[in-house]
Amino acid sequence: MRHARAFGIAGLAALVVGAVAFAQSTIQPLPDAPPVETSDLDTNAVTELTKARPGDPQKGAQLAGACAACHGLDGNADIDPTLYPRIAGQSERYVARQLALFKSGERLSPIMQPFAMPLSAQDMRDLGAHYARERSGAGIADDAVVEAGPYAGRRFYEIGQALFRAGDPERGLPACMACHGPAGAGNPGPAYPHVAGQQAWYSSARLYQYRANETLEADRHLFDVMASVARTLTDEEIEALASYMQGLHPRPDPAMLAAIEAQAAAMPAPAAAPEAQPVPTTDPSADAALDTAASAPDAQ
Repeated sequence: MRHARAFGIAGLAALVVGAVAFAQSTIQPLPDAPPVETSDLDTNAVTELTKARPGDPQKGAQLAGACAACHGLDGNADIDPTLYPRIAGQSERYVARQLALFKSGERLSPIMQPFAMPLSAQDMRDLGAHYARERSGAGIADDAVVEAGPYAGRRFYEIGQALFRAGDPERGLPACMACHGPAGAGNPGPAYPHVAGQQAWYSSARLYQYRANETLEADRHLFDVMASVARTLTDEEIEALASYMQGLHPRPDPAMLAAIEAQAAAMPAPAAAPEAQPVPTTDPSADAALDTAASAPDAQ
């Protein structure tokens, strides 16, 4: 049986606004949606994002009710982590762009396209702003020992850990953390996604897609960055990377550390141990010797 390991301290559950909480109490998990007709797709969806204002997280929280049935109230997909990816902690730009790709048909998903179709570019930015404020949780990484192959003797997650932190210079592979950050938090500027804590099945599926170099995206710039990285990865390396990232998550921020320390300081100190008392002897000859020594005159 394989063991598992978590890296760092899991993020605390985010507070959820009332509108989303109400949606979760009334919306049940949805069945797979039928594919969207090609004629319904909006080929200008990605371009429209450039005309939208920065997202409003409060408006995004209201829109997120429709997302809660699959991705959970806070975007951590706790309802069924084997079916839906985490989107909590993703940057606003990344979430908005993926929604636009679903709406334009450049990223195919029979589940996501019907939900993306009615969204405006501003809705997408608002949803992105909402999920950017949520704290991503994390899973666990597989630490079973590899029994055969080039990585025999190493723990499974260590294969992914080495690639994530250092890459492979001999193959020209950069370290994953160069773009996604040491803690896997991503980069909101060029919209590199948050990968820490992501479900391993989802990360591996995306890596396989990049390795296959197949996409419908009109602007392939960001896709090609990942395609060039994934092209030489083996199946074992892809699965190990996905496992490592699933267990990766950041340490507490300074405010959280201060709260933990304050809580520890407020706890009562343990009671002091009583002073040790002399242990009476039970040997009569020893008692007599002590009495004789006590009554003897001081040595001159």
